[in-house]
Amino acid sequence: MEIERKFLLRRLPDNLESYPCLQIEQAYLCVDPVVRVRKEDDHYYMTYKGKGMMTREEFNLELTEDAYYHLRAKADGNVISKKRYLIPLKNPGFKEGFPKPPADYTLTIEIDVFDGYFQDLILAEVEFGSKDAAEAFVPPDWFFEDVTYCKEYHNSYMAMMQFN
Repeated sequence: MEIERKFLLRRLPDNLESYPCLQIEQAYLCVDPVVRVRKEDDHYYMTYKGKGMMTREEFNLELTEDAYYHLRAKADGNVISKKRYLIPLKNPGFKEGFPKPPADYTLTIEIDVFDGYFQDLILAEVEFGSKDAAEAFVPPDWFFEDVTYCKEYHNSYMAMMQFN
């Protein structure tokens, strides 16, 4: 089960380039249900995602490089390309009443800096272990708008956008 929230940012964190980074390319074979192929540095896989915006089923299957490129050629729409920075968020905030996590509790903020048609877009995603934690999460002050439920910020929607 994937449980994640998406946010626009007020600003990027300092020293963004000092964090681990993945180069990601992904293409969509289908968007209802979502079936995508992804290249993440030198790793390749196919993902099925069920219905939902914040909470949905997700299954991954490893692919060979040849299989990835074979399937990518059959994809519909735009190939999405982005850099993903992995930033630890130590001692994240949660709403009052949510059980206090252990002192060493850390979430990972995934900041996606898009290329190509979407080069002006930067999104942050945070994954959670439960729906309750996701709903109780208090984002850092450098986050801006929660766009979890805005389809326009889901990669599968972006892949189908048409440009002249």
